[in-house]
Amino acid sequence: MSIDSTYDLAIIGSGSGNAIPAELAEKWKIAIIERGTFGGTCLNVGCIPSKMFVLPADLVLSAQSSQRLGVSLRVDSVDWPAIRDRVFGRIDPIAEGGRRYRAEGHPNITLIEGTARFTGPNRLDVDGQSISAERVLVACGARPTAPAIEGLDSVPFHTSDTVMRLEQFPETMAVIGGGFIAAEMAHVFASLGCDVTMFNRSGSLLRAHDPDLAARFTELFSQRVDVRLEQLPTAVRQAGAGVELDVAGQTERFDALLVATGRTPNSDLVDAVTGGLEVDDAGRIAVDSSMATSMPGVWAIGDVANSYQLKHLANREAEAAFHNMAHPNAPITVDYSAVPQAVFSNPQIASVGLTEPQAIEAGLDFVVGRRDYGGTAYGWALEDETSFAKVLIERKTKRIVGAHILGPQAASLIQPIIQAMTLGTTADVVANEVFYIHPALTEVVENALLDGLDQLNPTA
Repeated sequence: MSIDSTYDLAIIGSGSGNAIPAELAEKWKIAIIERGTFGGTCLNVGCIPSKMFVLPADLVLSAQSSQRLGVSLRVDSVDWPAIRDRVFGRIDPIAEGGRRYRAEGHPNITLIEGTARFTGPNRLDVDGQSISAERVLVACGARPTAPAIEGLDSVPFHTSDTVMRLEQFPETMAVIGGGFIAAEMAHVFASLGCDVTMFNRSGSLLRAHDPDLAARFTELFSQRVDVRLEQLPTAVRQAGAGVELDVAGQTERFDALLVATGRTPNSDLVDAVTGGLEVDDAGRIAVDSSMATSMPGVWAIGDVANSYQLKHLANREAEAAFHNMAHPNAPITVDYSAVPQAVFSNPQIASVGLTEPQAIEAGLDFVVGRRDYGGTAYGWALEDETSFAKVLIERKTKRIVGAHILGPQAASLIQPIIQAMTLGTTADVVANEVFYIHPALTEVVENALLDGLDQLNPTA
């Protein structure tokens, strides 16, 4: 393929970097460079397909627990190929349609399929062909990493990139890791009938979350998944179509192995340092709040530039980067003080802002408001005895500085708190000056806020 040599803007990566504003597409000559499947991590191997697998897993789990509500439900069968093909039968055509649209849909946009590497400031090599651009947006994401375990490189293990496309559903699966990917995928496979064993280096699953959430999640998840805390395999080897793991002095065999121990920014794959970009010890490209890098004319967004690895944040960063390219005299910035996240496992969890240890470390004077789902009418309907909502409120200002929810609908329930933190609305206003539908589950958020406010005004 013949590639033009100069562009007004070169974008490395077709995830959030694909969200090109119409105003730029009309006036600039733009190249999108993609080395893999069009659409990025979220569409193809991340957020969207994984949540499409979570839904049937949740249905199976709800059937298993239905008797506590006086209803007997039964799952007759789980058709893994049908579940898998429903997911990718929708996603793959979207990815291909996006690729085709960018390849054919606009006269000012050129899709270049290949691996881009910086050869100097604002200069790139794409599989042997050189291009230059007045502006460059690095949006090339991250990739799964694997721990240093003897023999791991020689066995057919899976990552989040491949495990959702398994040809056959495994009877047994080992999962190495205890973060959000491990928790979501272990939930999917365990709920659909696989015997899952998790090996986690630390003493808690989801240890990056608020300790109350992490402890409760670990407790509940361990009731249906064999969770081995503070244990990692020392060696791995192939055993027929499966794998053997040496762990705690014993050898255990599994049909499949999922490694979910983190992700590495792809800054090395694009030779970011050669392009004059500053990169930290974790491989993230350094950017300021306008998404500008250390090299004038180069911006970076998403997993290659931040530690959150969240699609909604990457989208916001892309919006800021594109605006600032077009309007350098009126830059906008990204505010990271209220970036929410959720883990779509079971139980579901959602968080925004500071954890309790982080608030203590920051020296804040705050109170903790907490309410169980079981203290609300809808919690009674659910017969829920384990879920809760927790908010952190700064004593002097009544600002909400953090919120953490574990239980059904957590990712939706936390939204009023996200809005309050983003817009600067104080806890007393959120709790007292808006309606909460009764008897909706949102009352657990209202009650957690009121609990915190009661501590601010103990004699009121």
